[in-house]
Amino acid sequence: MSKRILIAEDDTRLAKLISDYLRQHQFEVFWEADGNRVLPAVKRHEPDLLILDVMLPGRDGFDLCRAIRGSFRGPILMFTARESDIDQVLGLELGADDYVVKPVEPRVLLARVQALLRRSGRTLDTDSQQQLNFGSLKLNARAQTVEFRGAPVVLTSHEFELFWYLAERAGSVVTRESIHRDVIGREYDGLDRTVDMRVSHLRRKVFDDQKQPTRLKTVWGKGYLFVPDAWND
Repeated sequence: MSKRILIAEDDTRLAKLISDYLRQHQFEVFWEADGNRVLPAVKRHEPDLLILDVMLPGRDGFDLCRAIRGSFRGPILMFTARESDIDQVLGLELGADDYVVKPVEPRVLLARVQALLRRSGRTLDTDSQQQLNFGSLKLNARAQTVEFRGAPVVLTSHEFELFWYLAERAGSVVTRESIHRDVIGREYDGLDRTVDMRVSHLRRKVFDDQKQPTRLKTVWGKGYLFVPDAWND
C-alpha cells in the first residue's frame, strides 16, 4: 500500500514540483496551501508523514506542529528558511522530526522522507530483549510503550526509538555521532540540534530536570548517559 504524504505549502510551483516527484516514487500525495485547512486534512487523509512549511497563511507551521503533535504519531518534516537557524531549533522543540531548508532539491527531500518513514515503520529486533525495567520505569519494545510511576508516557515513534536506544545502553555514554548514525539516519555535522531537542522532550516527559538532569545526563563533549539507578522514585 502506498504511503500517504500531506504537504502544507503555499508556494504552488514548489508544491506541484514536490508532489509530482513524490508521486513518481509511488507515494500518495495530498496538498493544502492554507494553514487553516491543514488540521481537517490530517483527519481526513490520515497521512503517514506530514510536510509543514513554516510560513503558511492562516495558521503557520509552528502553530500547526504544536497542535498536531499531541495526536499525530507519524513523522513531521518542516520546511525552514536557509538563513534562519531559529526556525530549525523551534520546529524541533515543538515536536518536528526533521527539517529541510528551502530551496529544496526533490531528491534530497525524497531521501529525508524515505528515511523518516523507514525509521517510523521499523520494528525493533524481535530476537532482542522486548522489555526494559528500571525501578518505576518500564519500556516495552513490541508495543512501543513507556510507563513511569504507573502512568503511561506518550512518545512519538522517533522519541521512543531514541529512548530505547539510550536505555539499552544504560550506564554507558552514547555519543551524538552514534545516535545520528543509528537513530537519526545521517552523519552528525557538528551543528544539527535534532538529538538535543529529542532528549529535551524526553526529559520533560519523564520529569527530569532540564538544567540539572539526573536521569538523562549530558556528558559535555561526548554525548548522553541513561542513568539506570535514577528511576526508583
